[in-house]
Amino acid sequence: MTSTNGNIAGNPPCIRVSHVDKVFGKKQVLFDIGIDVPYSRILGFLGPSGSGKTTLVKLIAGIDASTRGDVYLLDEKMPKLDMMSKIGYMAQSDALYGELTAEENLQFFASMYRLSGTRRKQRIEEVMQLVDLSGHLKKQVKLYSGGMKRRLSLAIALIHEPPVLILDEPTVGIDPVLRRSVWEELYKLSRSGTTIIITTHVMDEAEKCDGLGMIRDGRLIASGSPEKLKKAASSDTLEEAFLFYGGAAR
Repeated sequence: MTSTNGNIAGNPPCIRVSHVDKVFGKKQVLFDIGIDVPYSRILGFLGPSGSGKTTLVKLIAGIDASTRGDVYLLDEKMPKLDMMSKIGYMAQSDALYGELTAEENLQFFASMYRLSGTRRKQRIEEVMQLVDLSGHLKKQVKLYSGGMKRRLSLAIALIHEPPVLILDEPTVGIDPVLRRSVWEELYKLSRSGTTIIITTHVMDEAEKCDGLGMIRDGRLIASGSPEKLKKAASSDTLEEAFLFYGGAAR
């Protein structure tokens, strides 16, 4: 099984994916995926659209179940319903209520995570400030642009301060200045103990991760830190490294 570097010997990882396959009907979309994610690290799944990244993070989040193999999160076998409160999940498609205001959306999701009173109000203010939407709190979400909806989805994923954060293409449609502030927050969360998984097809974002799992055609073709992956492939860039490992896999 391939694993990210950085686990302390003897300590279980925060997330363990072991020999996972996923089949939809007659089509297999994941093949024998195995990777460990240590606590308090940022792991990126890097690959083109259709490579299987979204399917994999759905299995890790417990939204779907594997056809074969096992997924463990915080020592619990997934999927498990009562683990949802420990996960912040941001999907590629925004799960928002357009007729409601941003504040009403946040109130709804905060109540699902049993945040109430002063704490709920404080977290709504904090996450809206982070995604630079404080001035649009009272606006109906159907009036938001696509980029604003992505930012609100990120705010919702963060609102209950989960120990595990899973973000599927989190910065698509977000301008470079705000993207930098989002990454600063992700680093801060990681340093404070949050384990983070993101999916991306953008090489400069992949460089920001502690570890990477490169995925192509449903297979994990390489994993490790960005620097180690480039060094092992004798490449100056992650793009060159990805092509190297992808070619080797074929």
